[in-house]
Amino acid sequence: MNLRRDVFQAIADPTRRSILMLVATQAMTAGAIASNFDTARPTVSKHLQILTECELLTQEQNGREMIYHLNPNKMKEIADFIEPFRKMWDDRFNKLEDVMKKYKES
Repeated sequence: MNLRRDVFQAIADPTRRSILMLVATQAMTAGAIASNFDTARPTVSKHLQILTECELLTQEQNGREMIYHLNPNKMKEIADFIEPFRKMWDDRFNKLEDVMKKYKES
C-alpha cells in the first residue's frame, strides 16, 4: 500500500521539525543528524524517509553516505500557503488591539 505523505503531517512531529532546523543550517549525514537525538538511529532514519517523501529534504549520495539537504522550494510552498492565514490573523489581532485601546480610553 502506497500512502502519500502529507507535508503538514510531516512537520507536525517535533522531532521532524528539529531535523529540519538542523539541516537548514548545513547539509548533514543521517549519522550526524541522529547524533543530535536520544533515539535509535532507525527511528531517525524513518523521520528522514518521511521528510524526503514530502520533499522537505533532498538526498545526495556521497560515496557510501547519504547527505540530506533542506529543500527551500518546498519550504517556500508551505510559507506561501500559510501566508494568507497569517495576514488574516494579524488583521484580526490589530482590530482587537484597536478595540482594546478604545476600551481603555473610556
